[in-house]
Amino acid sequence: MISDKYWVALSSIEEIDSRFIYRLYSHFGDMEKAFVADNLSFVEGLSVKKAERFLRLRDKVDPDKALKAVIDRGINYLTLESESYPYLLKNIDNPPAVLYFKGDLFSCNLERTLAVVGSRRATSYAKDALKKIISELMNTDICIVSGLASGIDTTAHNSAIENGLKTIGVIASGFDFVYPAANKDLYKKLEQGCGAVVSEYYPTFQPIKFRFPQRNRIVSGLSFGTVVAEASLKSGALITANLTLEQGRELMCIPGLITNINTQGIYKLLKNGATLITCAEDILEALGWEMKIEQQNLFDTAKLDENEQLVYDALEIEEKSFDELQNITKLSVENLLMYLTTMELKGIIKQVDGDRYRRGISVIGP
Repeated sequence: MISDKYWVALSSIEEIDSRFIYRLYSHFGDMEKAFVADNLSFVEGLSVKKAERFLRLRDKVDPDKALKAVIDRGINYLTLESESYPYLLKNIDNPPAVLYFKGDLFSCNLERTLAVVGSRRATSYAKDALKKIISELMNTDICIVSGLASGIDTTAHNSAIENGLKTIGVIASGFDFVYPAANKDLYKKLEQGCGAVVSEYYPTFQPIKFRFPQRNRIVSGLSFGTVVAEASLKSGALITANLTLEQGRELMCIPGLITNINTQGIYKLLKNGATLITCAEDILEALGWEMKIEQQNLFDTAKLDENEQLVYDALEIEEKSFDELQNITKLSVENLLMYLTTMELKGIIKQVDGDRYRRGISVIGP
């Protein structure tokens, strides 16, 4: 569309936001007219000072060059006028005026989107719990949406890819930047077939601190519901949780250890009515999605020998160290090492945090 370049040009001005752009569009009904207008005194919500500042900035922007810079970088985009703009996102308060993306956004099922958020400094427990739940969604068409940050976000994206699910990463900068740098390969995976990376920011916009909470409304806005894996009382995950409720979407939480500071936000949300989830079926029930979940990696406890059963029973409640396991099972050091190794190879148990162990895959049995 001819008007696309004006949407893109306006989004390239760092000093204004999507709400400002939409206000212009709503007043003029045509983005070209909005861009070239010299009299903004009748636009609702704009002060004279703000309007004058905008006009000075706008006069420095060449719409054709702004659009060419996006196309030359291989970046796709959707504007609020685009027919294929995600309808869930369009219906939130302050949707992105322009949604930039790389990858195949429309290979993702936007009718089955699930946001996952949590702490950047997530515990191994939270990561493992999330991996378990996402693995139970294998062979479905659910799309995982997250923020491509470290911690829970990275775990969510990687787990989605490992289980054949599409995943969308929402970033808090333009595409000229990769943040965190450690996720460079993950960015590439999403862009090259595993889903898409999206942003509301023009390519040259840096990942400045205030853009991360702004990004969160898109993570939840693209999704029918949000799963919070870990969240302290003052965290971006809690911001996303509140945005989820404001947008009228389903909020779900994975419970954690009450001694962990990053679960204080979780239990606050649960006390206020969030849905507690411990498995994929809980998510499907909360969202009203009907689909068959094929159980994966089931292990029959009847196949455990006597000593394997001793180790397995010792890990029923919580993870334990090698010394704790030896004290409970009374096995020799050599035998316990052998059983721990073979059981880990089978996936029955898993080593975490150095010399600590916990149960691994799901089992069939009493």
